[in-house]
Amino acid sequence: MPEPRVWTFFYGSYMNPAVLAETGLHPDRFVVGRLPGYDIRIGPRANLVPSPAHAVHGVLVELTHAELARLYAHAQDVLGEVYLPHPVVVVTEGGPCPALCYISPSMAPRDPERAYVDRIVGPARAHGFPADYIARLESFRPRD
Repeated sequence: MPEPRVWTFFYGSYMNPAVLAETGLHPDRFVVGRLPGYDIRIGPRANLVPSPAHAVHGVLVELTHAELARLYAHAQDVLGEVYLPHPVVVVTEGGPCPALCYISPSMAPRDPERAYVDRIVGPARAHGFPADYIARLESFRPRD
């Protein structure tokens, strides 16, 4: 019997297929969605904070629990950040979708690297996120 797949909401560099491929993941499809009640921060990595006035744009991907474990072990071992799963409801064109969303409970604030922000902005443009949201993402680029 195949391992069950779960919807997972990506809002940072994991929206980027090239970044997922670095960890051996090649999702079949990406579904654009919006997560109300949160705002994004990038510093040094993407993370979400509760904010009733905001919504975060991202993509839903179906992965197995084993794939998620491998992906977030990579986040901890290579990127140095711990992310934990939270149940959320993402708004999509097809209606609401229950999903897991990984959020870091504590991230020491630091400036992000320009290349890291670019790995988020590129897919945001490719997925057709609103211009004001892309501008928000770009605002996290460090000033040279």
